[in-house]
Amino acid sequence: MSKYLFPRSFYNPSTIFGVILCILAIISMVFLLMINTFNPTGSPYLGIAILLVLPGFLALGLFFIILGIILQNMRTKGGKIERRLPVIDFNNLRHRRGVGIFIIGGFVFSLATAVGSYQAFEYTESDEFCGTVCHKVMSPEYTAYKASAHSKVGCVKCHIGGGANWYVKSKFSGSYQVYSVLMNLYSRPIETPIHNLRPAPETCEQCHWPRHFYHEKKRTFEYFLSDEKNTKSSLTMLIKVGGGNPLTGNQSGIHYKMNIENEVSYYTEERDKSIIPYVVSKNVSTGKVTVYKSIENKVDEKKISAQTLNRMDCIDCHNRPAHSYGQPNFLVNNYLSLGKIDTNLPFVKSIAVDAMETYYENIDSAMAGIQTIMKRFYSEFYPDVAKTKYQAINNAVADVQNIFQHNYFPQMNVSWKRYPVNLGHIYSNGCFRCHDDRHVSDDGKVISRDCNLCHVMISQTTPVEGTRENASGLKWIHPGNDMGEYVGRKDCSSCHGVKKKSESVAKD
Repeated sequence: MSKYLFPRSFYNPSTIFGVILCILAIISMVFLLMINTFNPTGSPYLGIAILLVLPGFLALGLFFIILGIILQNMRTKGGKIERRLPVIDFNNLRHRRGVGIFIIGGFVFSLATAVGSYQAFEYTESDEFCGTVCHKVMSPEYTAYKASAHSKVGCVKCHIGGGANWYVKSKFSGSYQVYSVLMNLYSRPIETPIHNLRPAPETCEQCHWPRHFYHEKKRTFEYFLSDEKNTKSSLTMLIKVGGGNPLTGNQSGIHYKMNIENEVSYYTEERDKSIIPYVVSKNVSTGKVTVYKSIENKVDEKKISAQTLNRMDCIDCHNRPAHSYGQPNFLVNNYLSLGKIDTNLPFVKSIAVDAMETYYENIDSAMAGIQTIMKRFYSEFYPDVAKTKYQAINNAVADVQNIFQHNYFPQMNVSWKRYPVNLGHIYSNGCFRCHDDRHVSDDGKVISRDCNLCHVMISQTTPVEGTRENASGLKWIHPGNDMGEYVGRKDCSSCHGVKKKSESVAKD
C-alpha cells in the first residue's frame, strides 16, 4: 500500500505552505472570534482582522495550494513534461480522497466566503468602522456625530445612500482615504465641504420633505454678557421654516421660497463656499430667471457655465448636520442658562471662553490649562470667591473641560473656527453670503437682509430696555449698551466670528 494518503501532486513546498497558511488563518479567526464574543466592549480592530485581513490570508493560502498542485504536475521526469494538469482516477483511493477534500473544502469555503463577505460588507458600512478605525483622524467627526440629532442615523445613510452606483463610488474614494491615513498624507483638519457627497434630495429628503414643513418654529435664546455679573438677556423668535403643500394651502417661509417656488443655483470660487458672488434664481411656475451679482465681490462671468454652477440644496445651509463644533460663547451660554455653571461667579462667562480659546497642543495640556487659567483667575482677583465658592469653581472647570473635549481637537486642528456653521449669521456669514443687500440684479432687484424675511422677533429682554413684546415683530436691540447704530451696519460675524490673529474673539 502506498505511503501517500493523497495524490503525489499534493506533496510540494507551495501546497504545504498554503495548507499551513490556511490552518493558521482559520485558527486565528476562531481565536479572535472567541475574544470578540466574550469581550463586552469589543474592538474595531478585531473586526478588521476577522472580516478583512484573515480572510485575505485564507484566500492566499488556497491560491498557494492550487498553484503548487498545478506546478507539481508540470514538473518533468528526465527533463520532459509528464503532464500539465492533474489526472483524476476515481478507482484510485488517493484520488478519491483528494477530490473529496476539494469538494467538501470548496463547499465550506464558498459558504464561509458568502457569509464572511456579507459580514465584511455590513462591518465596513457600520458607524463603528467609519468612526473608530482611523481613531485619530475621525475622532472629531465621530465625537460630534454621537452628540448630534442624527446620531441614530447611520453614517452611510448620508454619505452613501442606497444603490450600487454610489456604493462603488464610496469604496473607490475610501481606498484613497485608507492610503492617505497609512501614508500620513491626510490634511489636518480634513478639508470640507465634501465635493463628492450625494445630493441632499437623495439622502436628507428621504426623511425631511420640504413640502411637508409647516408654519413657524418658536425658539428662545438666552445670552449672558461677558461682564462681572454675567448679565442675562433673552430673545424669542418665530423662525419661518415654511414649506409648500397644495393640499393644505400652506405655501410660505424659507423652504418654500428657496426649495419649492424657486430653483436656486450659485457660483463660488471658494472651496468652503464662504463667498457667493453670483446667484441664479429660476421661478418654477413661470420659468423666469433672475441673476443676482455681488457689487463687492466681482467675478469673471466667462468662468460661469451650467457645469460650474452649483444647485443649492440642504447642505449649503445645513452644512454641519451631524458634525457640528460649537462656538464657545454659545455653549457657555447654554450651560449658564441650564444652571450647570454658577452665574454668581464673577466674569465666569468671559474666563470660560478665554480658557477654551487659548492655544493647546493636545487634550491633556488643554485640560490642565483650563483648570490653571480659571482657578488662577479667582485666586488672584477674587480670593474670597475662590474660598467661599470653591466647589462651584471646580464644577465650572469640569464643565468647561467637558465642552472643550467635545468641540476642540488640537491633534487635528479642529474647532468651530475651522468648520463654521452656515445655518445662521452670528458666528459665520452663513445667510449673509447671499442675503446682504449687496446682491443686485440687472433690473434692480436686491437679495434683502431684512431680519423678518426668515424670522420674527416677538420678545426680547435686555439689561437697559427690560422686556419688550410684540407679536407683529420687534426691532433687534443688541444686549451690549454701547453698540448704537453699529449693529445695523456690520455683519454679526465681524465681531462674533473668527478673528484675525491680531484680533481677539468677541465674547458677548
